[in-house]
Amino acid sequence: MKVAKFGGTSLANAEQIRKVCSIITADPERRLVVVSAPGKRFKDDIKVTDLLIKCAEKYIECGKADEEMEAVVARYAEIAKEMNIGDEIVDIIKKDLCERLSGDISNKAKFMDLLKAAGEDNSAKLVAQYLKSIGVEARYINPKDAGLFLSDEFGNARVLPQSYENLKALKDMDGILIFPGFFGYSLQGDVVTFPRGGSDITGSILAAAIGADMYENFTDVDSVFVANPNIVRNPKPISVVTYREMRELSYSGFSVLHEETLEPVYRRGIPVCIKNTNNPSAPGTMIVPERKSKNGPVVGISCDNGFCTIFVSKYMMNREIGFGRRLLQILEDEKLSYEHVPSGIDSISVILKEKQLNAEIEERILKRIKNELEVDDVSIERGLSLVMLVGESMMRTVGIASRATGAFAKAGVNIEVINQGSSEVSMMFGVRAEDADKSVRALYEEFFGGE
Repeated sequence: MKVAKFGGTSLANAEQIRKVCSIITADPERRLVVVSAPGKRFKDDIKVTDLLIKCAEKYIECGKADEEMEAVVARYAEIAKEMNIGDEIVDIIKKDLCERLSGDISNKAKFMDLLKAAGEDNSAKLVAQYLKSIGVEARYINPKDAGLFLSDEFGNARVLPQSYENLKALKDMDGILIFPGFFGYSLQGDVVTFPRGGSDITGSILAAAIGADMYENFTDVDSVFVANPNIVRNPKPISVVTYREMRELSYSGFSVLHEETLEPVYRRGIPVCIKNTNNPSAPGTMIVPERKSKNGPVVGISCDNGFCTIFVSKYMMNREIGFGRRLLQILEDEKLSYEHVPSGIDSISVILKEKQLNAEIEERILKRIKNELEVDDVSIERGLSLVMLVGESMMRTVGIASRATGAFAKAGVNIEVINQGSSEVSMMFGVRAEDADKSVRALYEEFFGGE
């Protein structure tokens, strides 16, 4: 039994949904299907999830959002009409949205999750209805009925352990099961969503719960590429990558999979295959526990923007027991998460997403570090990009750092920060945001350009 997840571009219109259903019915092992909300039909289109966010915001502000709701209903109605599945499903979707809009708005995050989840939920109902209309035994599965329970962290939920036992029962159900991605329910009965792009996570949880033979993640590219095709022209495809490598690449800018996707399948050793809805015969990219090194020490190059560095220096810092703990405690008090902590004997840098820092928090942090830790200097530098070299084989290869820094030098890029863990799965370089694309191209030319 396989779990197959289809992203927003795969469900954007009637033509795409027909492709999806053709892929589902082509393999009898694809009996548990996870769907996203309809995505963009063309470049400047708006995703259904974004329409729902606008609808929720307008309702919170004005107490009504008729125009915004009709825009959402119209997207589903267009698909239903082109698929000849009648008005009944459109009426069901409209009724569902009206009920959601009558919810309590006193907790804005809770109300927003309730509205956002409508995209995937109604997409699943529509796909199930189409499959039934062409004579396929299929049914929509409500995540609450199936027992997908999440932490009550609106917009940032994590799966609760008991969900796996609950969801195991799906394996014994007949027919094709259409399961909405992106959301579940808290133990209090509230709709709670994963972070944006979290339908990938739903698919992974279901695959782990039923012990699937494979988790197929259908998107709009033939495979995962060595580097971002928007930065590097015609980058090489990756045929096989390990869980650890893919986790690093997803974390640092690869948008094919949400960075939290792999944990459930990793723990069960379930392989993942990234495939293209528009070209399902392409082999795609396999994500596996281990791989044989066939394509050199580096498997991929990724880049992500929007970071900042808190730089702290204090003479004899290395002799001060508990300094690092107290520094990180200040960040914890402000509910900030960090990404990397490279350090020297008298200095330490904490790298974090700069969107977490507004002017008020920044001023408070600088003041606390200066006063409580009695440092010689503390500053915050914004506009940092993190460029990552990823590959498990780097650990057994001499000279990777030398080649990388040489590539930066040749491209005229100054490296602000370097960090490499002892596992050597990845090597991180912090550069100014304006040098990010240039850095990726330089590294690609060094490690893949001559192949």
